Amino acid sequence: MARKSRIEYAGARYHVINRGNYRSWIFESEGARKSFLTCLDGACSAMGWRLYAWCLMGNHYHLCFETPEPNLVEGMRWLQSTFANRFNRLRKSNGHVFQGRYKAILLDGDALGAVCHYINLNPVRAGLLDARELEKFEASSFVRLWYPRRRRSYEFPEVAMELAGGLADTSYGRRKYRDYLTWLSETDTEKQRLGFEKMTRGWAKGTAEFKKSVLKELDDDQIERVVEGEASEMREPRWERALSDALTCLGRSEFELSACRKGEGWKVDVARHLREKYLSPYRWIAENLHMGVPSYVQSLVSRRRYGSVSEEWMKLKKHEKLD
Repeated sequence: MARKSRIEYAGARYHVINRGNYRSWIFESEGARKSFLTCLDGACSAMGWRLYAWCLMGNHYHLCFETPEPNLVEGMRWLQSTFANRFNRLRKSNGHVFQGRYKAILLDGDALGAVCHYINLNPVRAGLLDARELEKFEASSFVRLWYPRRRRSYEFPEVAMELAGGLADTSYGRRKYRDYLTWLSETDTEKQRLGFEKMTRGWAKGTAEFKKSVLKELDDDQIERVVEGEASEMREPRWERALSDALTCLGRSEFELSACRKGEGWKVDVARHLREKYLSPYRWIAENLHMGVPSYVQSLVSRRRYGSVSEEWMKLKKHEKLD
């Protein structure tokens, strides 16, 4: 089975998560936490990452960063393998430290703030301390936000404050941000609005337009591996590309889709092609091929399967074999 694709591009922002193998505790000692942060420092410095938020819990970590260059895979491979080697050397053991591949969720601008707030509140949700004393939790970016002199050159925790209502990076702004996180930790409706319960699911967080714009840059196989059961509208870039290819194959134009009658033979062949090869929904086919209601398209396609083979259908099948 093909591995899930990693999406990389300049300026991409990610929420990255991984857990200890078999959910084992890997960050319970100060030495392990310092070792991971040293590795993170090396990765961010070498890769040019902009680190917005991070948190080390007992058996997992959260990172939120931007990659000015498309180097997520290279940087994460170095980060995890280097830490694993040092961790095993420290423990005088060997084997896997993490449970498998890290999860990297793409973020658009609107989702970035929610993820930063979610990460900063991790120790509060775990019951380790109250949100009013978040600055006491050393294994989180919030302590770097609270004490600016402790920030590294690649750290920008103040972005979370900007995305929490335009708070300034001042003593007053930091207190107001802590107040906001305290309120957020106690307000279930706001956490639901920000999507806290789904923060570690899916392949991307953001608007449908953002997801579609990302998928348009991928080929069909990548889309299949990336989406993995996401809502059907996230597969639209693949269907749009297939429709465009079919029109080119038949020497037709998009204008003809609306100009020709709903049941035009070649349109039915294209509809059948999209349905059988790409599993495009009849609703989507009906709308984009200007063929009326979905049930009508389904009826036409069904009859076409048992009718005579057209020249257009042979062209589409030949084109399919060449792909």
